[in-house]
Amino acid sequence: MPIRSPENIKVYRERINALLDISVPILNNDSTDLNSAMRYSVINGGKRIRPLLIYTSGACFNIKKDKLDVPAVAIELLHSFSLVHDDLPSMDDDDLRRGHPTTHKKFSEATAILAADALQTLAFEVLADSKNLNNSEKVRIISLISKACGSSGMTGGQSIDLASEGKVLDKIELHKLHSMKTAALIHASIMSPFCLIEKVNNSTKKNMSDFGWALGMAFQIRDDLLDIEESTEKLGKTANSDIRNKKATWPAMFGIEESYNYCDELLTKCMRYLDIFDIEANSLRWLTNYLINRHH
Repeated sequence: MPIRSPENIKVYRERINALLDISVPILNNDSTDLNSAMRYSVINGGKRIRPLLIYTSGACFNIKKDKLDVPAVAIELLHSFSLVHDDLPSMDDDDLRRGHPTTHKKFSEATAILAADALQTLAFEVLADSKNLNNSEKVRIISLISKACGSSGMTGGQSIDLASEGKVLDKIELHKLHSMKTAALIHASIMSPFCLIEKVNNSTKKNMSDFGWALGMAFQIRDDLLDIEESTEKLGKTANSDIRNKKATWPAMFGIEESYNYCDELLTKCMRYLDIFDIEANSLRWLTNYLINRHH
């Protein structure tokens, strides 16, 4: 894997950061910290992985960036909202996120909850108000990402995750947990470009859907390995938090070696799924390799 990312990855990241800065309300001048907490939760050095997946997947189909901007912003806002909730004392009870105090530590638990709620609704406001998408495109994207975030996706996965603490899960159960909690939003990022294509090749769509699920699963397992092997300073969040919270993870259930082997297997599958493309998928190939082999 190349040490340096392709130039367009840097361009995409700068683009989404600028768009997020415009999209999230400016700092408050009134008696509450709501907007300040919203901005703190989003404009704080995130890797912007899901927007990058949207841009690089869209490049495979030659979709213009200004069409991809809207789902990229919306999905990153939804991801940010989920992190604020995940960090709450009633959830994973974390003190650090991206190298900074978590939102509820910086402000208050009530403000963090409200900021996350507002980020969730802002995501759909951004979609609904977009001038770059027609109504059909908006409806398709809203349907895609709302399912990815709801009870059959990210929120349902977090519920299962909390209920599974201290329990032993088999591979089917753990696969379901990871698919819902983490892979669902990554899969939605990969599939967002199809919401912007009028004539969809069903075979290509199925291929990219399988790619999205495989990547999402590998991403979560790699995250679980990093939680064990990296320091708090490198992670930007508290190391060994999964062990502390007795989380059901692939390394905890099946060991570190098998976790690495499964990541390698999933990486091979992901690259095979991308064989249908030529050089237009090179940035997505690089990003896939990076995400599954990353060291934070």
